Amino acid sequence: MSEPATTETVTAELELVPSDTAQVERLARDLRSDHRCRVDAPEWVARARDAWEEAPLPLRREVRRFRRHSGPQGVLVIHGLPIDDAALPATPSAPDSVQREPTVAAAVLAMVACGLGDPIAYLAEKSGALVQDVVPVPGRENFSGNAGSALLTFHNENAFHPHEPDHVLLLCLRADHDRTAGLRTACLREALPLLPDATREVLSAPEFVLRPPPSFGTDNTTRAPQPVLSGAVDDLDIRIAQIAITPTTPRAEAALAELAHAFDTAARTTRLAPGDMAVIDNRVTVHGRTPFRPRYDGADRWVQRTFAVTDLRRSRDHRPDDGYVLTR
Repeated sequence: MSEPATTETVTAELELVPSDTAQVERLARDLRSDHRCRVDAPEWVARARDAWEEAPLPLRREVRRFRRHSGPQGVLVIHGLPIDDAALPATPSAPDSVQREPTVAAAVLAMVACGLGDPIAYLAEKSGALVQDVVPVPGRENFSGNAGSALLTFHNENAFHPHEPDHVLLLCLRADHDRTAGLRTACLREALPLLPDATREVLSAPEFVLRPPPSFGTDNTTRAPQPVLSGAVDDLDIRIAQIAITPTTPRAEAALAELAHAFDTAARTTRLAPGDMAVIDNRVTVHGRTPFRPRYDGADRWVQRTFAVTDLRRSRDHRPDDGYVLTR
């Protein structure tokens, strides 16, 4: 499948100056030094939350502003974050790989997640790890998920779930060899004005069935139809996964096709470099990835991912012991 044309611009960006990068690295290395705790331990997350309060003011300010309003594109790209690239091991290639041990990159992800609210994970996906590897896996090139390398279609993360993430954090540890893999994003705030009122009405009707993504495994649960669009009419939210949504009426099928065209028109591509983090407002912005060619030589593209929510209490009935992992 050929790569769709997209605009390569990102409005919301923050470039850390060297002194701020060094400050973040000191905090991250301090968190990494605590090998008594795993990344998923509540006490380690608590330390990451305290460390965030000592992060450079420009970083804290930009993340705070983005949390309040994510802007017309719903994406913030932060450049110059430390990842301890000299100490990186080979890019993982096993299915469902995750990061359990404290590292500089995991600490950076945890701190920024705490700046947005709280990190969360889902037990059915990547064994409930808070920091997950997004890497190509041999034999799964055409898998439509984080293990593939073919075109990844637009989606909100875990849109089917009653407690979807508010934000998705993607930290680049390694770029792909050919520097062709790109994060594609499309914000509803830019796509919705491209649609007629009648299409918006259909997308706001409960005529779509959302299923879990392939990364959740097989799911035979019967799910009730729901709308794609919801919330305040002047700033709607969206729940969609192009490979995991089924329209239940002919008009719903036509509306999805129109929405897909609007997304492609509004789409933007960002090619992340090592030390770049993309923060995506999962409530209003869909994302995907352009295709790339992995070599499976230990130096393939390596992105680590964390989810965050602004109000952890909303999902309390899904999290045993008030932890960070949703078990259902």
